Amino acid sequence: MQLDGLWTVHTLLALSGFALGNPILNEPLAAPRVFISFKELRSTGTAHHFAYLLNTTDYRILRMDEDYDRMYIGSKDHILSLDLHDINKDPHIIHWPVSERRKMECLVSGKDANEECANFIRLIEPWNRTQLYVCGTGAYNPVCTFVNRGRRPQTSMYLQMAQARGRASRAADPSAVHETLGLKEDIFHLEPGRVESGKGKCSYDPKLNSVSALINGELYAGVYVDFMGTDSAIFRTLGTKTAMRTDQYNSRWLNDPTFIHVHLIPDSAERNDDKLYFFFREKSSEMGQSPVTQSRIGRICLNDDGGHCCLVNKWSTFLKARLICSVPGTDGMETHFDELRDVYIQPTQDTKNPVIYGVFSVSGSVFKGSAVCVYSMADIRMVFNGPFAHKEGPNYQWVAYTGKIPYPRPGTCPGGTFTPNMKSTKDYPDEVINFMRNHPAMYNPVYPVHKRPLVVRTNVDYEFTTVAVDQVAAADGNYEVLFLGTDKGTVQKVIVLPRDDLQTEELVLEEVEVFKVPTPITTMKISSKRQQMYVSSMVGLTQLALHRCDMYGEACADCCLARDPYCAWDGKSCSRYSASQKRSDPFRRSRRQDVKYGNPIRQCRGFNSNANKNTLEMVQYGVEGSSTFLECQARSPHAVIKWHLQRDNSDRRKEMRSDGRVLKTEQGLLLRSLQPSDSGMYQCTATEKNFKHLLVKLQLVVLSSRAVNNALVEGAGGIVSSSLHSSSTQWTPSAGQYKDLLTILSQPEMTLINQYCQDYWQFGDPLLGALKAKDLKELKEQKKPRNRRHHGEGEEEEEQEEVET
Repeated sequence: MQLDGLWTVHTLLALSGFALGNPILNEPLAAPRVFISFKELRSTGTAHHFAYLLNTTDYRILRMDEDYDRMYIGSKDHILSLDLHDINKDPHIIHWPVSERRKMECLVSGKDANEECANFIRLIEPWNRTQLYVCGTGAYNPVCTFVNRGRRPQTSMYLQMAQARGRASRAADPSAVHETLGLKEDIFHLEPGRVESGKGKCSYDPKLNSVSALINGELYAGVYVDFMGTDSAIFRTLGTKTAMRTDQYNSRWLNDPTFIHVHLIPDSAERNDDKLYFFFREKSSEMGQSPVTQSRIGRICLNDDGGHCCLVNKWSTFLKARLICSVPGTDGMETHFDELRDVYIQPTQDTKNPVIYGVFSVSGSVFKGSAVCVYSMADIRMVFNGPFAHKEGPNYQWVAYTGKIPYPRPGTCPGGTFTPNMKSTKDYPDEVINFMRNHPAMYNPVYPVHKRPLVVRTNVDYEFTTVAVDQVAAADGNYEVLFLGTDKGTVQKVIVLPRDDLQTEELVLEEVEVFKVPTPITTMKISSKRQQMYVSSMVGLTQLALHRCDMYGEACADCCLARDPYCAWDGKSCSRYSASQKRSDPFRRSRRQDVKYGNPIRQCRGFNSNANKNTLEMVQYGVEGSSTFLECQARSPHAVIKWHLQRDNSDRRKEMRSDGRVLKTEQGLLLRSLQPSDSGMYQCTATEKNFKHLLVKLQLVVLSSRAVNNALVEGAGGIVSSSLHSSSTQWTPSAGQYKDLLTILSQPEMTLINQYCQDYWQFGDPLLGALKAKDLKELKEQKKPRNRRHHGEGEEEEEQEEVET
């Protein structure tokens, strides 16, 4: 399955089930095969949470430099340089707060002390081999400076911080530690005397996103350039070229934008054709209508010098087009995901044609949802080469411009393929510049590949916030794995596969709870070389491995059914798959992987001789007339659970189905009003892809109520009156007798029953609301389903028709 360029994305979307009439917005959620909680994640050893106590928040990964093996983080009052191999290994940390005077001025202006009156680092760009250019909000007074980062071969001294590995500690003061250790010239430090204004480079308000790109000594930035946050612009500063910006207070150019991403994408082999693409969302309002949000892609030529008489020192090549991410409905109407949240540019072998992934959410309150759409540069260039949007006046509708287009075509770069004799935009005729000023928007929108999203989420309590993509080489081809961050602090690992029935199949391989406190994921970066992912939020920073193969199970079938392109069965365990394994590798012949089909019967033949060896076997007791719960939970949400009962002294097995006394749940089987005939051997099996796992063998023994009561009476020393037992009055054990009962009965849910009874005796009936809030919360926590590892497996199906031959 070749993934060069957009071939795979085109194929997947062409096959996907987004045709007219498909009620995609009501489809059930694709459940993750494995959900890993924050506590479980820490126990796997595949994650490193940044463990240094700093008095800071709002971590953002602003730059990753794999040549230097460093990652640069901006946060509140701090600049961090971390090791890509281990973010907790000797971090470089700079404390860069604002002065007390500046902070007081910010407070006097009515801004918040914690959320606004601080230096939030928003820009880190490599200036040269030894220096970084860094900008922060400066407590509503943007400032920039240079940071010395040293050369790669140098052995640097590190600023050690007090670690917070499970112990209480005050926030470390970098300057104090610096003085204590006597590090007079740390290699990672601010350049003295190099502070300058950050206006036009970084926004005043930390809540307003800004984007930047430093190219050939010129800084291009999408920012708000005033204290009030009303003047938005795309700026060019620094360097030797003329300072440039978008037309000021012209809503046709920019209208209250939120900048998301910026990226340089060449148009041809001619460097003068290079264009810088900005991704943002903005307000779009028509006369008499309320403002709506629209996602945009804009572009400028790097060698734009502005006009000669009109648009002086302003972009004369700026164009923008609308980005559409929508689901077509049965009536031809489209459901739009109109708020662009994040963009990821996936490079290909052709640098002129990367694949563009965008995360979108819904701006209205009708429903909550998000989607991932994929765009091709061919479609984007076609829109920018198409008709311009035109409007005669405020009361008119937007239409395609049908008049004469001046030469050179507006938006064309000077000195490029089509204008080799024009060396500057100042050489353009005035009619070209005037046309550009009044027609910055294109009429046609940019639709995603095959005009439908790749991934959609609706009817859920979360939204996607970020996206990162990794290309993985597997045994049966190459796959693109999507990592999607959410506003709940989790990351989903997703692949979308073509099926034989001309449809697609979305697989959520795992969902990881990255942070202890639910908080939106703000940035994600992937290092394919190191097989690591770096995730940031307001509260912290985490380093994650891209794979946790052992979490899928200890059997070949578990590994094969997971269909994770990172993982394969090596003959002994589910481990990392490497396409470059040497022929001398002893596990090479035993390697099993089937991402496309996930067929364990075919792939794991020869590794199922010890089928069911890890089946959980147990004995459970129940009391006649009471209820009991037989616990069995499949590892995979895609497995079908079946229960069979083989009664004592019988060779026949009967499938248990829900009826008046029997209730099948996701966690197990509930038997009400037990009868002696319920005794026997219960077997719980999970079937997936025609492969059956025997998960639990449970011998249920039903005790007569008379025998249990007699045992309790004898154990209680005759405290309970025999007349009580001889009467028809229902007997209720005391707290002491109840403890004796616990020694007889051993049920998986006994902890819940015990908690209920203890609360009943102490507070009254919990179901009537007498439980304390704290106890109720603990009870709910115990009721939460847990991931369970059932490694029993079987190669043969009981029913002949289910077996693949």
